[in-house]
Amino acid sequence: MDNNILDIKNLEVHYITDEGVVQAVNGLDISLKKGETLGLVGETGAGKTTTALSILRLVPDPPGEIVNGEIYFDGTNLLEVSEEEMRQIRGNKISMIFQDPMTSLNPVMTVGEQIAEGIEIHQGLVYDEAMEKANEMLELVGIPRERSIDYPHQFSGGMKQRVVIAIALACNPSLLIADEPTTALDVTIQAQVLELMKELKEEFNTAMILITHDLGIVAETCDKVAVMYAGEIIEYATLEQLFEKPKHPYTIGLFGSIPSLEEDVERLKPIKGLMPDPTNLPEGCTFHLRCPYVKEICKERQPISKDIGDNHMVKCLIYEGAMEVEEVQ
Repeated sequence: MDNNILDIKNLEVHYITDEGVVQAVNGLDISLKKGETLGLVGETGAGKTTTALSILRLVPDPPGEIVNGEIYFDGTNLLEVSEEEMRQIRGNKISMIFQDPMTSLNPVMTVGEQIAEGIEIHQGLVYDEAMEKANEMLELVGIPRERSIDYPHQFSGGMKQRVVIAIALACNPSLLIADEPTTALDVTIQAQVLELMKELKEEFNTAMILITHDLGIVAETCDKVAVMYAGEIIEYATLEQLFEKPKHPYTIGLFGSIPSLEEDVERLKPIKGLMPDPTNLPEGCTFHLRCPYVKEICKERQPISKDIGDNHMVKCLIYEGAMEVEEVQ
């Protein structure tokens, strides 16, 4: 724990709506070391963005509510500090790159002013000094400083994303949360943005949580991977462990849904069905409705997270010895 910049323990987040209680995050545990990159992977609706917003205490309330858990950042439980203290942390010690660069920027402020705003607030610089630092950040992300007087509509999608990255890194945060930072970009710009983020992360020794659907991006960027399903971490491993020997049936299904350059197969093996309704999660293992190895016990009992060696954690009854199946593959 001494070297961990982030420790999340038993986090539970609910959205209380007229239709029922949405169980978005259910007993989630994550740890992250300084300078490390963690990939948070899973389908839409798994609870990835809600987890990120919880770290910054930005879960919309109402209807969202953090009902249980602890979020330790640099030894401080963020759920116990005041709102004023959180304002000093957001954008300064913890920054976030939001999903869509098109809607992340203020259309009536120049990009230079938007970068300088956080610098003024958190680093106590006067306007001219903050603008100079903003110009330096623009150049750092590959945009000429002369363009600091331009407005967001004058930039392409990839350039907007670079501006968002400049805003996020302007105060040299200890933790960067990137929520699907390349979703709205074409493939060549994706590669440029990811390479840029990687270089800047190494330069500033920033820890990063990368939220994505794309296992290819994870392979290029991350040190560790947490696979999320129905608000839970069902597999947690190093990049090598996960890609060489995935263990949870869901993780194996994710890899089976991707075309392989090494194997020649006629058809992919997608995971059948859909993620369960978070207002009505099934009893027992939440994946049992889609699992090819399901047994009766899976419908009755929730699995616990089990270390199968070298801190490779899997949440499945197979690895508890509670059920027998032929080789999982």
